[in-house]
Amino acid sequence: MTGQLIGIDRDVCAAYFDRKPFHVRHALSAHPLFALERLVELARRLPEPFVEYNAGALPVGVRPEETPRTGLSAAETVRRIAECGSWMVLKRVEQDPDYGTLLDRCLDEVAAQGGETIPEMKERQGFIFISSPGAVTPFHLDPEHNFLLQVRGSKSVSMWDRDDRLVLPETELETFYDAFVHRNLPWRDVFQTSAWKVPLEPGQGLHFPVAVPHWVQNGPEVSLSFSITFRSDGSERRALVYRANAKLRKLGISPRPPGRSILLDSTKRAAFGALAELKRTLSRRDGPAS
Repeated sequence: MTGQLIGIDRDVCAAYFDRKPFHVRHALSAHPLFALERLVELARRLPEPFVEYNAGALPVGVRPEETPRTGLSAAETVRRIAECGSWMVLKRVEQDPDYGTLLDRCLDEVAAQGGETIPEMKERQGFIFISSPGAVTPFHLDPEHNFLLQVRGSKSVSMWDRDDRLVLPETELETFYDAFVHRNLPWRDVFQTSAWKVPLEPGQGLHFPVAVPHWVQNGPEVSLSFSITFRSDGSERRALVYRANAKLRKLGISPRPPGRSILLDSTKRAAFGALAELKRTLSRRDGPAS
C-alpha cells in the first residue's frame, strides 16, 4: 500500500461488491485529521443538523424516541469520549474542505482499484463515528454504498443479507425509502442467530452493500471510524422502485420487489420518477419569489 490510503483486492471486489461484506485495508490510523483536537474543531464548525450524539449504552433495538442524551455539548463529547459513555457521528464532513479532499482521495482509490465493478460515484459523502468503549450503534440500514474504515479501537459488526425477509421485510424497506423518519429498524433477538459477525481492527475497512441491515458493538477502547459513501444509478433505481411500491401498497396492491421483473421495475421508475419531477417543478413554481 506504499503511497496509497486504501487497499482493495480487485478479485474480491468483483465477486462481492454490493452483494456481501468484505474487508479492505487502509493507512489512515495516524492521519492528522483524526486527532481528537481536530475532531473537536470539526464538531464545532459543522452545522448543528450534521452533528448527532447520544448515550452509547443502548439496546440493539432501541427506538429513536427512547435514545437518551448525555447533557454534554458536541465538543465536550469528543474531548471526554473515553469516559463519557457516548456515541457520536459527524455527518457530511466533506463540507469541510480538508475532509472533502480526503474523502475524494479515498473514493478515487476505491474506484481505481475496484475497476469496472465500481459504478460511477454520485453524492459522495463522509461520516466520522466517535464512540466510547462498549458503545452500541442500534440495528439499522443505510441507503448508500459504504466502506467503513476503522481508524482507532475495535468493533464487531453484525450484518444480514438484505434479501433476508425475516430480518428485513419488504414493507420495512418501502417505509424506509418512502417516508424516512429514522434509520433504526424493528429488532427481535432471534435475528442474531443468523448474523454475519465481522470484526474490525485499526487499519481494516469493511464494505457494506446498499441497505444491508446491521448493528455495531464497540470494543473496550475508544472507537473512531471513517465511513466513505456514495450513491449510484443502481442504488437510486432501487430506491425509486421501493418508493413506488410503498405508494402501490397504500392503494391495496401487493407490489413485486425490485429485481423480479425488469419491465415492471422500469415502468415504476418512469411513472413515479415523472411524478416526483412534476412535484418538484410545482414546488419551485409555487415557492417564494426572490
